[in-house]
Amino acid sequence: MDDETIIRLYWQRDENAIAATDTKYGSYCRSIAFNITGDLRDSEECTNDTYLRTWNAIPPTKPLSLCAFLGRIVRNLSLDRLRRKNAQKSPAYDTTPLHELVDCIPASDDMQNAVDDLLLRELINRFLASLPEETRNMFLRRYFYFSPLKDIARDFGMTESKVKMKMLRTRNALREALEKEGYNV
Repeated sequence: MDDETIIRLYWQRDENAIAATDTKYGSYCRSIAFNITGDLRDSEECTNDTYLRTWNAIPPTKPLSLCAFLGRIVRNLSLDRLRRKNAQKSPAYDTTPLHELVDCIPASDDMQNAVDDLLLRELINRFLASLPEETRNMFLRRYFYFSPLKDIARDFGMTESKVKMKMLRTRNALREALEKEGYNV
């Protein structure tokens, strides 16, 4: 079933929309959630919560890309779950991608207001658009989808060391681009 049809089912409040979403995007959502939480049960719960959020958001929202819409929701839910777990006990899951970006992205406390956040988002999007497609895809896999380095290396036919080096160079370039625009990182 194509995305337009699935979105139409949501607009009609047809419960088949959830089943169609799970059929088409279930493994995608579970993969993102698992990469972030590191727990199969949590990834299932985040995926189910994603369907509920989607049900409540459509309508009135009409996403341009259902895949991106679901990806953003499941990612945010998974990060929230990770933060809650981290607050309760020491983490038993890999938060390395977050730690790798700490030196590149300014802390939200340093932001003046929501306009600054919007400008930062726009700058990062421009930076990503300027990257070669392969590097951009690797960067997104690592820092948006939290894919392990070994999976990225396998999928791109590289060694883990080469992926690590590419990510280091890309993070450094991002830091330079942000500093050039006046962000204190």
